[in-house]
Amino acid sequence: MVDVSAKASTHRVAVATGRIQMLPATLALVQAGTAKKGDVLGIARIAGIQGAKRTSDLIPLCHPLALTRVAVDFEVLSEASTPTIVCQATAETVGPTGVEMEALTAVQVALLTIYDMCKAADRGMTITDVRLLKKQGGKSGSWEAD
Repeated sequence: MVDVSAKASTHRVAVATGRIQMLPATLALVQAGTAKKGDVLGIARIAGIQGAKRTSDLIPLCHPLALTRVAVDFEVLSEASTPTIVCQATAETVGPTGVEMEALTAVQVALLTIYDMCKAADRGMTITDVRLLKKQGGKSGSWEAD
């Protein structure tokens, strides 16, 4: 792991996003809450938060962090040409290293949970566009995607 002991503790925030595309009938199950495994978005939200908390267990050489906040939100795009659920995760800490990996992991785990909970209805779902939207804090300051 990289030695971060000399780095100043600052408030750090990272926001990541991703999407999962599915059949209209699959999205209808999610929206109606009638998927066989239960409340898809509620469970995916909890899974994403857990994923952020376990990032250092999943990513080699990633520092374990004391997260001060993790939020996982979903936007349903039912009118899109391909029905889509967009996930956005925000991770925050006060510490010597950033939370980009935690935000990205939260998005991936949340989207994988949606896939797992709906795969009996739609094995062709596609997870796409997972990326960092912005980060704040630390020596490098703020960064935002175009």
